[in-house]
Amino acid sequence: MAKAENANLEQLQKHDHILILDFGSQVTQLIARRLRESGVYCEIWPFNHAPEERIRAFNPRGIILSGGPASVTTKDSPRAPEIVFTMGVPVFGICYGQQVMVQQLGGRVEGESGSGEFGRAYIDIVEGNSLLDGMWETGSREQVWMSHGDHVAELPKGFKPVGKSEGAPFAFIADEARHFYGVQFHPEVAHTPRGAALLKNFTHNVCGCSGDWTMAAFREETIKKIRKQVGKDRVICGLSGGVDSSVTAVLLHEAIGDQLTCIYVDTGLMRANESAQVVEMFREHYNIPLIHEDAGALFLGALEGISDPEMKRKIIGATFIDVFERLAKKDGDAKFLAQGTLYPDVIESVSFTGGPSVTIKSHHNVGGLPEKMNLKLVEPLRELFKDEVRALGVELGMHPDFVKRHPFPGPGLAIRIPGEITKEKLEILRRADTVYLEEIRSAGLYDAIWQAFAVLLPVKTVGVMGDSRSYDYVCALRAVTSTDGMTADSYPFSHEFLSRVSTRIINEVRGINRVVYDVTSKPPGTIEWE
Repeated sequence: MAKAENANLEQLQKHDHILILDFGSQVTQLIARRLRESGVYCEIWPFNHAPEERIRAFNPRGIILSGGPASVTTKDSPRAPEIVFTMGVPVFGICYGQQVMVQQLGGRVEGESGSGEFGRAYIDIVEGNSLLDGMWETGSREQVWMSHGDHVAELPKGFKPVGKSEGAPFAFIADEARHFYGVQFHPEVAHTPRGAALLKNFTHNVCGCSGDWTMAAFREETIKKIRKQVGKDRVICGLSGGVDSSVTAVLLHEAIGDQLTCIYVDTGLMRANESAQVVEMFREHYNIPLIHEDAGALFLGALEGISDPEMKRKIIGATFIDVFERLAKKDGDAKFLAQGTLYPDVIESVSFTGGPSVTIKSHHNVGGLPEKMNLKLVEPLRELFKDEVRALGVELGMHPDFVKRHPFPGPGLAIRIPGEITKEKLEILRRADTVYLEEIRSAGLYDAIWQAFAVLLPVKTVGVMGDSRSYDYVCALRAVTSTDGMTADSYPFSHEFLSRVSTRIINEVRGINRVVYDVTSKPPGTIEWE
């Protein structure tokens, strides 16, 4: 077992927990989010990184098998570890997870033959069971969300049909004796209206979880874990000014006090006045030792002539490491490095070699620094999702206005300026972004939006300013609603609001003469432009 798993195992045994085996679904994280929302701790493991001894040591109250893009009818398609079906805990298979369970237990799955279902669908409940207690009744028709081509054609011994749909005769199945359940639809997505309640029935009613995993408990237990890990040694914390690293720093300071020193590298890629606010908050409000370095000129120089977004990320990450390493030598006695790495960062950075998933973009906050600096790593938020970090920040007494701030990418404004980065473009974008967020707050919409920002496009268009011809940049506005950042929809601003923002930006921001609004959802787009 990895050292991080050993360190967490003692803490985990205090709480009921569920194991989610991932077969490559794009919405596997939503399963974990739904379980966490009901107070149940869970972890996501790749199906091919789950040996028997690791699963036994984790000692889950139940196991969930996720969906995935493969077909169980093809050779060498992913399979669940056999221990899943023999260790005597409830199992819940979702989409591909249902199909792989059926196939491995002696049933039959048929390949795509025109009977696939994608999007909204309805299932008819034909028989009740313990998973449906207090929910769907026999004879009812329920809305669900489907995304499958294959379907179960023959059930294994012991299973009975629970629900059927137009394209799946066994859309919901159960073996009550072994507490094995399978659904062809996706209960984790919002488009299955009562899907979260179904998952809660599985964790609480079937698996017997108490739902005792709270932020108050996490705070207390993590502080103890930090003290045990660090002892009397010193810790340095990379502070970006965002919510994640800030909550990390405040939690660490509560745990070890003056053993902590924070390092804030101003990359020159921050929003307007952000660096000054970070320095003031940590030095004056929290009285946390802080080393501050203005390295904007260095980063701009390194980015000169670079347009490729992935290359930008790598250059920013490498330059940050160089500056951070130099500053860290000022606290030469430090033995630990703290980072605000979150659970989605860890999951997305896993490479499923030969498996079903791919990394969409790099995360420069996962790895890198410890190997170069020979420091032990402290990542107290590694088990948390974004909204759980916000809840922890409130639990720690941080101001709600700060912990509710919209997410801001590690590479900063560099990935909100497609094309080459220049000082002029950064200043133009900062002013436009400030106006946009001012109008959102003034309209009382900030908390209703997951993330909002301006993008400066590498395009110039002709305009008329007064009696003169202008040839200036185009600014794109982006605002999305989401519960977790995995999927997102554009925010439905009124035309009046967008017109008001556009007028202010064009009138107040020299260098922009046209404003557009991005209505792309995620997927197929991403929230950020690069």
